Amino acid sequence: MQIFNDIRFDNLKGDLFGGLTAAIVSLPLALAFGVASGAGPVAGLYGAVFVGLFAALFGGTPTLISEPTGPMTVVMTAVLTSLIANNPDQGLAMAFTVVMIAGLFQITLGALKLGKYITLMPYSVVSGFMSGIGVILILLQLAPFLGQATPPGGVSATLFALPDLWANIQPAETILGVITLVVLFLVPKRWAHFMPPPLLALIIGTVISLWFFADVDIRRIGVIPLGLPELVVPTFTAEQITSMILDGIVLGTLGCIDALLTAVISDSLTRQEHKSDKELVGQGVGNLVSGLFGGLPGAGATMGTVVNIQTGARSALSGVFRALVLLVVIMGAAKLTESIPLAVLAGIAMKVGVNILDWSFVKRAHRVNWQAAGIMYGVMLLTIFVDLIVAVGIGVFIANIITIEQLSRLQSQNVKSITDSDDRISLNAEEKALLKAAKDQVLLMYLSGPMIFGVSKAIAREHRAISKYPCVLLDLSDVPHMDTTVSLAIENVIKEAVELERQVYMVKPGKQAFETLEKLGVFEMMPLAHVHQDRQGALQMALQHLSPSSANDSA
Repeated sequence: MQIFNDIRFDNLKGDLFGGLTAAIVSLPLALAFGVASGAGPVAGLYGAVFVGLFAALFGGTPTLISEPTGPMTVVMTAVLTSLIANNPDQGLAMAFTVVMIAGLFQITLGALKLGKYITLMPYSVVSGFMSGIGVILILLQLAPFLGQATPPGGVSATLFALPDLWANIQPAETILGVITLVVLFLVPKRWAHFMPPPLLALIIGTVISLWFFADVDIRRIGVIPLGLPELVVPTFTAEQITSMILDGIVLGTLGCIDALLTAVISDSLTRQEHKSDKELVGQGVGNLVSGLFGGLPGAGATMGTVVNIQTGARSALSGVFRALVLLVVIMGAAKLTESIPLAVLAGIAMKVGVNILDWSFVKRAHRVNWQAAGIMYGVMLLTIFVDLIVAVGIGVFIANIITIEQLSRLQSQNVKSITDSDDRISLNAEEKALLKAAKDQVLLMYLSGPMIFGVSKAIAREHRAISKYPCVLLDLSDVPHMDTTVSLAIENVIKEAVELERQVYMVKPGKQAFETLEKLGVFEMMPLAHVHQDRQGALQMALQHLSPSSANDSA
């Protein structure tokens, strides 16, 4: 397998320009997410560099830009807050250890080739938890937007503290936050080709703060350490290792979903096909290294990826160059970021939260399907007020139960029992003649399509009539697949018929279904000679048993 991503030099100008533009887009977002997470702006920058660099080198999507994202930042904020509250001295190092665990989990998923299963999740659940994350990101920025420190305790604490936050509002900082949002929402889209809106908002907000509010005490980023980061030694306690691993799995899973969904967007723009398993390995390596050097976790970022592609990038060289540009900023130009107001970064983060909200589905979900709408809103509320993993787990469980019930109801219509010519089953002329000659003494049970466990009740209903007929013919010729529950239901049909001394015949199902029945020992209860390749042969044998002369006449 190819180790490195698709790095080429035949599109040098496009890749370098794409990488440079993506770096310009990444800078304000990395600073905003670093501050929003509580780990500091430098953690956001390191995350943008290390996740972006190693995901570009080892990933499976040539034009994907990876960096700290809104969803990953929300989860990281919760992890960081919890670990620091329980262990003030080592909490920060433990949080970065969780990032490393997330990276290792992603590498494991990629190595086991499970990438194709990551996005097999109902859209109502994906929409719900993404919208919930968007709401969380907006709510957590309310305090810095109003010029105050975020109260400890997450979303609930912020909501309870709203009266105090409003009473102690800092007008100058709130004005800067409002100006930031106005720029982000109102700047014409065509301007984005020349100046990314987040960077424009960052520059305008900072200049206004220095020019018009020079005499006002405004909270700013402050000094960012220059140079390379220090290594963070993995840290954990015996009491908290289990919860740290669970947090790492949640963070890693969310990163996988985020990255692979963005990879699909990249595919649609470039007409290429990403390698999902390889991408997970690249994302995992990026998060592992980021955690080792005190950086935020990251994933594929839609905005950066789209900008990268639209400005000419076609290979992973763009992602590598973008990371190197950001590294130069950290090494030599970090002093330029000291004066950035925190309220401006809060405004940028709030706009990201608004963008994460799935407005399209939220507005239409109730019109499409009330069950999907209920799942979406339920997952969103659980994500906001309870926990992401609980929200996703409950959402997937309920969505799957509803889907199984719907499929079972549809498949139950494909379980039919007849004793004579019946339009519900398509019979040829010979089969109709044979069934008519049987004179209501053969019960033909016909099953079609993939059979899942919900269909077993329909089979049980049909086999109650077995005692009335000397012969039972199970037509499974149109069953390509059956699960264990259906196989056991069919076994019960055969067992009951044998106990009642009825003759049992079968039209052979597809390979998988036949092997499942064989492994269960079903054919030990009936002669294997009674299993036919076609319905006509099975009907002839049943009629032969009932009346040899009738069978010969019909034939």
